[in-house]
Amino acid sequence: METSQNNEPCTAPTWSRAPGDAGCDLVTVPTRQGLEAVDILRRGAVAAVGPVLHDDGRDTLGFLVPAGTAAGWDVPGSTCVRTEGRGLRLTPEPPLAGSDWLLPPDDGDPATDPAVLRRALGEAARLIEAADSCR
Repeated sequence: METSQNNEPCTAPTWSRAPGDAGCDLVTVPTRQGLEAVDILRRGAVAAVGPVLHDDGRDTLGFLVPAGTAAGWDVPGSTCVRTEGRGLRLTPEPPLAGSDWLLPPDDGDPATDPAVLRRALGEAARLIEAADSCR
């Protein structure tokens, strides 16, 4: 399956971080794959998805993952950027201009487990490839 990948770094968000908060990194994927992954994560036995941003202008979804994930992220068709040093406080207002929350932050875990996200993105890619091959 071929997916488009936007290699442009995200515009620096205007986020702030609470003292002692480790922050989050951001995994971006094409919207179609991201929506499939959200569905997979929400269907699981345990709700395993944190806040998700939708950037309509770039046609991407952004999953918040724990800080440090970007250093080892290698999932084809996706990009993971560090937000460390920029700060992060999840607020009802989306942190990027032109984006909106698909799944807004709440009082639960603010980040999606990267291993769980990796599996969901892989499954989503396989589902999309299977659907596209039936056309």
